[in-house]
Amino acid sequence: MPDSQGVDLDGLEQALEAEVDGEVRFDAGSRGAYATDGSNYRQVPIGVVVPRTVEAGAAAVAVCARFGAPVLSRGSGTSLGGQCTNEAVVIDWTKYCNRLVSVDPAARTCVVEPGIVLDELNRQLAPHKLKFGPKPSTHSHCALGGMIGNNSCGASAQAYGKTVDNVRRLEVLTYGGIRFWAGPTDQAQFEQIMAEGDDRARLYQDLKELVGRHLAGIRTGYPKIPRRVSGYNLDSLLPENGFDVARALVGSEGTLVTVLRAELDLVEVPAADALLVLGFDDIYQAADAVPELLEHSRPSQLEAIDGRMAQLMREEHAYLDSLDSLPEGDSWLLVQFTGDTKDEADAQAIELLRSLGREEGDPRVALSDDPPREQEMLRAREAGLGVTARPPDGSETWEGWEDSAVAPERLGAYLRDLERLFDRYGYQQASLYGHFGQGCVHTRIPFELREGEGIEQFREFLFDAADLVASYGGSLSGEHGDGQARGELLPRMFTPALIEAMGELKALFDPDNRMNPGKVVHPLRVDDNLRLGTNWRPEPKQTHFAFADDGGDFGQAVLRCVGIGNCRTHQGGVMCPSYRATLEEEHSTRGRARLLFEMLGGHQDSPVTDGWRSTEVRDALDLCLACKGCKSDCPVGVDMATYKAEFLAHHYQGRLRPAAHYAMGWLPLWSQLARGAPALANAALHAPGLARLGKRLAGIDPRRDAPLFADESFQETWRRLERPQPGPSDPRTVLLWPDTFTNHFHPHIADAAVRVLEDAGFRVAVPDGPVCCGLTWISTGQLATARRVLKRTTAVLRPWLEAGTPIIGLEPSCTAVFRTDAPDLLAGDQDIVRLAAQVRTFAEQLVNHAPDGWQPPHVSRAATVQTHCHQHAVLGADPDQELMRRAGLEAEVLDEGCCGLAGNFGFEQGHYDLSQAIAEQGLLPAVRDTAPSAFVLADGFSCRTQIGQADTGRGALHLAEALALALDGPPPSDHPEKAAARPQLRAAAGRLLTASLLGAVAGLVGGGFLVARHRHRIRKGWTR
Repeated sequence: MPDSQGVDLDGLEQALEAEVDGEVRFDAGSRGAYATDGSNYRQVPIGVVVPRTVEAGAAAVAVCARFGAPVLSRGSGTSLGGQCTNEAVVIDWTKYCNRLVSVDPAARTCVVEPGIVLDELNRQLAPHKLKFGPKPSTHSHCALGGMIGNNSCGASAQAYGKTVDNVRRLEVLTYGGIRFWAGPTDQAQFEQIMAEGDDRARLYQDLKELVGRHLAGIRTGYPKIPRRVSGYNLDSLLPENGFDVARALVGSEGTLVTVLRAELDLVEVPAADALLVLGFDDIYQAADAVPELLEHSRPSQLEAIDGRMAQLMREEHAYLDSLDSLPEGDSWLLVQFTGDTKDEADAQAIELLRSLGREEGDPRVALSDDPPREQEMLRAREAGLGVTARPPDGSETWEGWEDSAVAPERLGAYLRDLERLFDRYGYQQASLYGHFGQGCVHTRIPFELREGEGIEQFREFLFDAADLVASYGGSLSGEHGDGQARGELLPRMFTPALIEAMGELKALFDPDNRMNPGKVVHPLRVDDNLRLGTNWRPEPKQTHFAFADDGGDFGQAVLRCVGIGNCRTHQGGVMCPSYRATLEEEHSTRGRARLLFEMLGGHQDSPVTDGWRSTEVRDALDLCLACKGCKSDCPVGVDMATYKAEFLAHHYQGRLRPAAHYAMGWLPLWSQLARGAPALANAALHAPGLARLGKRLAGIDPRRDAPLFADESFQETWRRLERPQPGPSDPRTVLLWPDTFTNHFHPHIADAAVRVLEDAGFRVAVPDGPVCCGLTWISTGQLATARRVLKRTTAVLRPWLEAGTPIIGLEPSCTAVFRTDAPDLLAGDQDIVRLAAQVRTFAEQLVNHAPDGWQPPHVSRAATVQTHCHQHAVLGADPDQELMRRAGLEAEVLDEGCCGLAGNFGFEQGHYDLSQAIAEQGLLPAVRDTAPSAFVLADGFSCRTQIGQADTGRGALHLAEALALALDGPPPSDHPEKAAARPQLRAAAGRLLTASLLGAVAGLVGGGFLVARHRHRIRKGWTR
């Protein structure tokens, strides 16, 4: 079947599958996931190829050339100019072609494959005390191939220049099949190439002649500023610049060649640094001060933040510690110095202050002597794109004019004129920040990109802005390149002769215009192929969740994803565990958001056509762990766990669900039923043969062990002991929440929590009947049931809610439901509003509300601590860390991401391998490395289960258990969690002995007995 470009798609796909060692994907899901990048643009690709080797990638290009199919090389897809979206075969290098091939520490060079991520490269270079100098704000996930394609820069360009300044050689492949290593070419090398008389020789001869024809225009046509990224680097081919073909190809955005490998120059990692922050009345005065700063110093970074960006951070509760450390002012310059020692770096900062006539005591000066704080401050500046993309007021801002650049000495005047241009077009509240030391300005503008008049105004503004920056001798792009966003504007910056020369360069390398067509040269219009645009007509979606932060609009919630790509990070934080284990775009938060966008049905050419019933979206969401890491770690607050629950509710409406949705989704009910005969229930779950059959029928992976039901639930013990129940009106009363996991599986944790809370002077109450937060129904998308469960729960809790009694949660995932999911699912329900306000974590209660003078029991131990993902994303772990500090725990809080089990996810068939792969990326190795005498702490049931079922030889305790143990005196030094677990281990051993005697028969009889005994409860329903 031919496509619109006359390409035989069926034949192309078959040939790629036959001839390329890689993953060939022409399916709708893959095409939808790669339909856009970090820009305003969208073009659905022909297909996607993920080569396993560089040679396979070269083979894919050859196949495409044979069929005449356009080709687009793609790194991490964070480009803001539309470079990484096209109607082409996308070659994604990041999954497999990501090796550091070699390092030469003496020469300070290395060779890399195009898919390696910058931070990963620098981690591997760290033993040599070397790094690649340029560092864009996307350094945690941007690929070197993409950096080469875009000529990326970042804040460190102040010291190290752009990517082009750090590339020594490139191995490249033309669409026509010419493959060679390119670099600087002296006369002897040029003559040697000519002597070979091959295609490469003819190409080099043509290049030499091109430069000769346009010599004067090339020498005079480029602005002499630090941050010129726009256009092709024809100036690198000048004789005085060494006829450097590699550097001429840097920044060509995949429109000329495919980069297969790169030899890079490296720099030494500075031993020390210092950060000086200077406050100003406004951003214009800050810009005016830049030339004087550069006259008196040579900083490694010189960054700017304006008051608008700082205000947005406050409204979004982001980087508050950094904001608190800012000196007086409404805009700030962040000036970093490096040195061989801390004193040397500090001395440079102090010398600059003296040159400016300022002192350290000046209220508009802050000199940091805390390296971690300095890095946090610089990360706050890096977060500008995410902070400004979706302000809390619900407005939208867009790229399009986000990285213009002028000479630093003209920056203040340019910014004032740019602000006047904003005013003329009515674009208010655009934040101005960026790399002021090199005259590069970042901003996002509230363009209206949904209707014709707004798009026409967008286009007019861009042309006026291009004329403005050109009048200052500046560059349309100082960092992000041209793509489609600025390609059409290049004639406003360059002379006609230079534009003609760039067209000739394109024709030499790609005469048929098959390499990323429509970008840079022969560009598409700036207002074509918009991700929104006048043709965008999404279907309204009725939802269960209110999506209050997005105006009640699911589509608006999906649009939160602007393609920043932080979900593709490899280390640190929580987001996105499935991407880290698979390195698949479709299994990143961004990839899923892209498919949900396609599902909205806004474009006629969308590959996703079945709406809520879409199998492509279902398959992408299947590996979402619903960890909620994106809710906190995504710069724009995408909450994929909620989107997944909403999708599943509609996808399975009126039809049969996967078995695991009934087995795991209804776990609170099955736990209640098992209370009649927990030993028989455990027998059925663990009896040989029967257990395997039961797991298969329930959709549970056979390699997973079902958790053991406790002999007696926490609530049963509480009633049996006839503990006095304090009234809701007693100011010392707290209500301990008996979540399903603690109540039925780990009641000893609740016992421990009661002891500690009572030691702190609180009187503990417990609900009489069964209550539930609805988590398991929410995570499986059974939202109507979850709503009924929550209504029933608030009815039980009403006396405590009306009295304002604190409700203490022990399981982070359940506690988080009350803070976020429940208010969104039952918007406006005042009982839910009260519940959300009154629920507290165990640590929050003890740290913030314990009587004056109370100190937690002293533990005096080391501890490896795994923070539950929902706690990280919703609740926060600062109170826990403070409680551990007060208790004398030397806590190493892991930053290794999700445990991989994530509630029902790791139990379900088809998820076990991924679940274990995620755990092995960080958590399990850290547990194995924990000293025998140290605690392993994990408040989450999933985290404890994952640790306990793995081959770590360790179990994990809840923080409440560790504190309760300290009330009894020091636990044994060897695996202290065994002391806490000993009673339940003895009970479990007894139950399993009974189970082994009864075997499968007992399980069957017990199952029938349970159903018969509780048939009235099943018929009545858990939710009524």
